[in-house]
Amino acid sequence: MAMAAARRALLSHLRVPVARPAAALASAAAAGSVPAARLLSSATEEGAKGSFLDKGEVTDRIVSVIKNFQKVEPSKVTPNAHFQKDLGLDSLDTVEIVMAFEEEFGFEIPDNEAEKIDSIKTAVDFIASHPQAK
Repeated sequence: MAMAAARRALLSHLRVPVARPAAALASAAAAGSVPAARLLSSATEEGAKGSFLDKGEVTDRIVSVIKNFQKVEPSKVTPNAHFQKDLGLDSLDTVEIVMAFEEEFGFEIPDNEAEKIDSIKTAVDFIASHPQAK
């Protein structure tokens, strides 16, 4: 819960544009300008084309983001590192790291998922399996 509150406090001061194609498609369908079946088809096709990233690439990018975080000793960063136990980060630091992941991979991580990300491994698993990650 504390992580979510810290995240909301930080996000209230930061504004990052987030594309929401599914919401735009739903609005168009509700307005009747495009048949819903065609919207669903195009959204599915768009999401299926190369939407999942290679775990090795994701691991490398995440490790790089964390090594560049000022409160982390780069020599301690390994693919199995836990944010608090191994890297000594607190909950606010973890929120900042998750926000850096959002920027690196180009999508917003929902609060309920962000709270679960406590290690490099969990971050890699989530991001590599997310269809909007770039």
